[in-house]
Parts: sequence; C-alpha cells; structure tokens
Amino acid sequence: MLYSIIQSEWYKLRKSKIGSIIFAGPLIGLFIGLTSNLFSVDVEINDWYKTLFSMNLTYALLFLPLITGVLAGLICRYEHQAGGWKQLLAMPVTRGKVFIAKYTLLMIIVFVIQLLYLGAIFIVGMVKGYTDPFPMAIVWKTILGGWVATFPLVALQLWMSIMWKSFAAPFTVNVVFTLPTILAVNSERFGPYYPWAQPFSMMYVDGQTDSVFFVPWEQVLTVIGGSFVLFFFAGFLYFQRKTV
Repeated sequence: MLYSIIQSEWYKLRKSKIGSIIFAGPLIGLFIGLTSNLFSVDVEINDWYKTLFSMNLTYALLFLPLITGVLAGLICRYEHQAGGWKQLLAMPVTRGKVFIAKYTLLMIIVFVIQLLYLGAIFIVGMVKGYTDPFPMAIVWKTILGGWVATFPLVALQLWMSIMWKSFAAPFTVNVVFTLPTILAVNSERFGPYYPWAQPFSMMYVDGQTDSVFFVPWEQVLTVIGGSFVLFFFAGFLYFQRKTV
C-alpha cells in the first residue's frame, strides 16, 4: 500500500516539471566549480578540496535548503487545490501512510539530487584535469552527510507545506530562514541547531578542530536525530488532526 501511494505521489510530481528542479542544484554546483577561483595558486591543498569547498559553500548553504523547500511545497500543491485532500483521504489510505509516503518520496528525490551533485564534482575535476588523489571518504561524507542533514529540514518543510494552502507562504518562510544561514554556521553555539545550516555542517570538507566551521560529528548527528524526531512527529500529528 505504501509503495502504491509513493507511486501516486511521484505521478503527481511529474506533472509539475520536477526534472528542472532536480537538475537545478547540481547544475549550479557544476557552474560554480568550473568558474570559481576561491583559492589563490599559492595555497598548497588537494585540488579536489578546493572544488568541494567552493561548490559546497553555495550549494549547501543556499540552494539545497531552498530546493528541498520547493519540493515540499510541490508535493502538497495538488492536494491544496480543488479539495484534493478530501479526494485523497476518501481513498482507502490512512493519513499516517500518506504523510510517510510524501516524506519518503521527498528524501528519495533529495538523494538523487545529491548523486547528481556527486556527478557534477567528478565533471569539474575531469574538465580541470586534476591529478591529486580523489578524497573518496571526504566526498562520500559530503554526499551522504548532506543528505542525512536534510532529514529534519525536509520534515519541517513538509509540515509547513501541509499547514499552509498557499505555495508562496512556506516558500517565503524558507527563503527568510535560509538567508541567515551564513551567520548561523559561524556560530558554534547556534550553528548545529539551525536546521537550514545543518546540510553545510555535514558537507563541510575540513575536519580540523580549529576551523571556524568545525562541528563535531557526534554533536551534529545527535542534534540532527533529535530535531528529525521532533519535526517529523510534530508534522505527523498535525496532519492526523488537520481538518480537510
């Protein structure tokens, strides 16, 4: 039953020209990687690290939180139109399964976006002819860590998208809270707890404890796990009681 609901949700999303949204973030990352000159030629560092930092700086700080917000809005847009919630819930499905299906599909799409972003990283390295060793562990930390970091953020965005009928309302809130992310990641006190900053905290390539952006993995994972439980079940319970 859950698989069927996910298929139905994907069919509705396909009508929203979602392909352009899925490719937008990786293409922007690719463009930044090919054109960025963030480090001077005198800096002795693995070329892949330079590319990862310059690409992640914009992709993880701005575009990944914004793109997930757009996806969360689109996955609820059909139901907000012309009594779609009543039509959906009139079918032999439970509200819990509908919520889980929407969230699961969102996370699958975000994972695909992350894999496409990985492809963009490879392309940049190939085009620029990097000869330094490819930092496999760091790159996979970037891809998988960034994906895991979106778990609570997507749950929060889905909750807001279910709450408000207008597509513009949750998107505006998402933009407003995305913009201060650059300030949040510089704060050791608030950065790990700020949902819009968590993707960058997980995708940051430097592991040195004296780095301005350094956040211990254990702390980030604990905070992400706790905020995911909070936002997911808050949205889940809200949807259970929502009047349609």
